[in-house]
Amino acid sequence: MSKALSLFQVDAFTDRPFSGNPAAVCLLDRERDTDWLQAVAAEMNLSETAFLLEQADGFRLRWFTPTTEVDLCGHATLAAAHVLWEQCLLTPETTARFHTRSGLLRATHNNGMIELDFPATPAEPAPAPPGLLAALGLDKGNIYRSRFDYLVAVENEPAVRALQPDFSALGQIEARGIMVTARSDDPAYDFVSRFFAPAAGIDEDPVTGSAHCTLAPWWAPRLGKQSMTAYQASKRGGIIKVSLQDDRVRLGGRAVSIFCGELHA
Repeated sequence: MSKALSLFQVDAFTDRPFSGNPAAVCLLDRERDTDWLQAVAAEMNLSETAFLLEQADGFRLRWFTPTTEVDLCGHATLAAAHVLWEQCLLTPETTARFHTRSGLLRATHNNGMIELDFPATPAEPAPAPPGLLAALGLDKGNIYRSRFDYLVAVENEPAVRALQPDFSALGQIEARGIMVTARSDDPAYDFVSRFFAPAAGIDEDPVTGSAHCTLAPWWAPRLGKQSMTAYQASKRGGIIKVSLQDDRVRLGGRAVSIFCGELHA
């Protein structure tokens, strides 16, 4: 039997259990091949499973949905950092350093709040790909394209909340995912969004940190703010503090451990 590996499930971008976005975090003892990592992620069947392998100058971090490896994930990175501090693998004052397919990412810990330092992925105006608006059930929307995703800006928050996409049709769009956003009606938040990624095996992601690497630079000039509070209006919901600093985005949130166990595989 292989050595048992520590495995955690964490709700990210929330301070309450059973809300925010759940992620699995697996602490590896050695390099594992991609097929094995993908099989574990499929077994966990969460929007993301994060795999951590300690290195001399930090941790190697890879993210997998149930069907594919992704280049950037916010909530699973926050979950991974949470596990490192909660399990005393890092001291609270130590910056977590993650080596990823999107370069070096950092996380800092401050009184229960975790702040991620991520690259901005700004979106530019783009033609609507065939079928996008129809798959979202929208008659109109302003379309933008980032490195990974489409951004669709709509008139108001009720339009975001009322969306009932055709996920089969939406999965045919050539992009990691589609975010839909509007200014918030609630003065506690600056903007709201939802994020759909059926092509990556996730119909709707509860709270998507990496999408806010696009939303922050998009909203900042429109709101005249560099620091904002965002709400992702999924069924579970989640709150993300965002701050734009040149070509970087800082994403702030909390996390709650749900369970820990051992992986025998």
